[in-house]
Amino acid sequence: MSLDHRLTITGYSTALFSTWYFVDELGCLFDCGDGVSAGLLQKARKVRHVFISHPDRDHLAGLLQFHQLNARPELSIYFPRHAGSFPALAGFMGKFDPQVSGTKWIPLDPGDEVSLRGDLVVRAVANRHMTPVADQSKSLSYFVEAISRKLKPEYVGKSGKEIVALKREQGKDAIVEECRRTKLVFSGDTPIETDGRYDDADVLIHEATFLSSEEMNPDDPSQNRHSSLDQVMQMVSQSRIGTLVLGHFSTRYHDDQITEAIARLRKKFPIQIPIKVILPGKIGRDILADV
Repeated sequence: MSLDHRLTITGYSTALFSTWYFVDELGCLFDCGDGVSAGLLQKARKVRHVFISHPDRDHLAGLLQFHQLNARPELSIYFPRHAGSFPALAGFMGKFDPQVSGTKWIPLDPGDEVSLRGDLVVRAVANRHMTPVADQSKSLSYFVEAISRKLKPEYVGKSGKEIVALKREQGKDAIVEECRRTKLVFSGDTPIETDGRYDDADVLIHEATFLSSEEMNPDDPSQNRHSSLDQVMQMVSQSRIGTLVLGHFSTRYHDDQITEAIARLRKKFPIQIPIKVILPGKIGRDILADV
């Protein structure tokens, strides 16, 4: 299956209450907040991989019902290795629903990769939502990367006969190099990052809890572990991203406030790419439909 076409994404993300995003073509659920089973209904049976970004309840509270309905040997749940809540949760769920079995619970460190198929992986990347202790990250972002291989520059232009001979003499790995393309990024909850990690992503799903960085209290560390809309828009204007999906807005804002702020900031920076919005309390279905 090629991913060179629009992805089918269903999602919900409201700060403090619940976050989850499902990508049909990948069989991947990113976070598993409350209401995910009711939101996806039978579509939840298509999930094969669940990637949890961190152990806050609004990102994992839907696991109990989701797992009871969908547990099976081909289902895997991935989580930050050093977030101790997950082994405890898996143990509780095993006792609460002893008839349910088969699911694999798999811890991840930053840099670990999960193969979805031969040419597609999900890579775990540390973020700063939860302060790491002794380099033990408890909060992850997830990058979906398509892998291909191409001739090394020094062999480009050689004839087919020459390439065959080189493969025979040196082996295929000696004349080709791996190339990666970022198809999708799920930021999870995180402060803004300006290190270029999102560059060239086809789709970036990013949180925007606050509309303005001025609303973030510098003396409240919990607020500093999130992003504001103006920060995200400025970062995106300096990146190379195909489509931006914004969510995790606080319920302190009305829908009109959010859409007006996005329109104003789009002009300010400026930003030409498509922007999709998950408004508080609303499920977005086929989010990229008209991209």
